Amino acid sequence: MAQSSPVPPRGVGATMDIGDQPGAVPAADDEVNMDPAYKRQPVYFRTTEAPGTIIISTNDRFLYLVQGDNRALRYGIGVGRDGFTWQGLVNISRKAEWPDWTPPAEMIQRQPYLPRFMAGGPGNPMGARALYLGQTVYRIHGTNQPETIGYAVSSGCFRLVNSEVIDLYSRVPVGTKVIIRQAVTL
Repeated sequence: MAQSSPVPPRGVGATMDIGDQPGAVPAADDEVNMDPAYKRQPVYFRTTEAPGTIIISTNDRFLYLVQGDNRALRYGIGVGRDGFTWQGLVNISRKAEWPDWTPPAEMIQRQPYLPRFMAGGPGNPMGARALYLGQTVYRIHGTNQPETIGYAVSSGCFRLVNSEVIDLYSRVPVGTKVIIRQAVTL
């Protein structure tokens, strides 16, 4: 079955011209195969949440980093596949660069061929950075598969291409509030 190209919803996080705005970063090599609609960009975003809050819209496949003044940085993400989506309010409990990966027991039960441990590095499916979500097994992390951004592909984690997760990692501290919703409305 062929996957159709994801289309960002209209009206949610409408794009703005980057122009000479601070923080604008050119595309990295890992973004070359990514749908341009999912590349990081400043957007109009109305919210009462404080600047620095992360809001994840699983249905829309976007992560928003609230900037204030009705603005946010919008990042395209891969989300949990059917049966692995969730909602909630958590905080970033830990951050790691080139994290090791130890698949949870439930994942190994479903996919017994997975390694029991994989050291961090460029070949690791956790990618360049990981932001751990509360006391859950879930993370916001990098990926070496840019073609998966915009799709429901994970076991509940949220993935960004490595250049994007490095950018997000540099902008948010441990303790950052993260709101996971099915959809974001204006």
